[in-house]
Amino acid sequence: MNPTPPVSTSPGRHLTARLGTVGVWSGNLNATSTEVSQAAAAEIERLGYGALWISEGFASKEAFTHAGLLLAATERMVVATGVANIWARDATAANAATHTLSEAYPDRFLLGLGASHGPEVDVRGHAYSKPLTAMRAYLDALDAAGYDSPRPPRPPMRVLGALRPRMMALARDRADGAHPYMVTPDHTAKARTILGDGPLLAPEQAVLLETDPAVARALGRRRYLALSIERPNYINHLRELGYDEQDLTAGGSDRLVDALVAWGDHETIRRRITEHLDAGADHVAIQPITYAPHQLGLDQLRELAPALLQR
Repeated sequence: MNPTPPVSTSPGRHLTARLGTVGVWSGNLNATSTEVSQAAAAEIERLGYGALWISEGFASKEAFTHAGLLLAATERMVVATGVANIWARDATAANAATHTLSEAYPDRFLLGLGASHGPEVDVRGHAYSKPLTAMRAYLDALDAAGYDSPRPPRPPMRVLGALRPRMMALARDRADGAHPYMVTPDHTAKARTILGDGPLLAPEQAVLLETDPAVARALGRRRYLALSIERPNYINHLRELGYDEQDLTAGGSDRLVDALVAWGDHETIRRRITEHLDAGADHVAIQPITYAPHQLGLDQLRELAPALLQR
């Protein structure tokens, strides 16, 4: 598997060339101490993964601070927010944080922005409605924001957590690409059609080194689908991909689990990553599904590295 993305004329390729074709996505780093998360980031870099994508939830670690701590613990790897919630801070603060990290760690910070979900927005005292309109307004404010401190050598990149066609088009027109979550290679192909040839396409892909179908599917439901499948944004997205009520009830059908979680041996997982790349992805961020809450899946990342990061 070639670790270098295809060359493109996108203005952000100075950073995306660093990403390689495979990175790591982790929400569980939010549940670990700084010491543990920094050690994990350093190991992920040593294993050869090109990027570490970190999530942001309500009352979790703050995304930009967290990214700075992980950048400080690594030397080359890109740290990306996957994604930073646009309702958690105003655009001027996000712009300042992005420039601060990009100046301190040139070509190593990637801003991913997302419109989040109703419950996580409402609890902050905002009214969640029209996420596309909210994102467009946030990007307007981000572009208009001033920054008077030393700047990075190149303008920072940004991607959007886009799933459906209109947000994907916004990622094409107003960002450097898209970072879709909970998607299939078929979705990747459709996303590439919307984005065109230039922008970065970096989907997340859940993976699990487990060959027992019953165990793998149970873990996929409990550790992955259960965290998202009841959110309207994901339900609408999955319906658009062709999944019906039978797939979306009782924790998710076997068909849905198998489509969203690449489980099996090393070759099975490698094949799924290749399917995304063949469908038009530049980079795939793998999320290891773990057997217990708050584990980081480093054992799986160690085992998968030789299969996924062939030089």
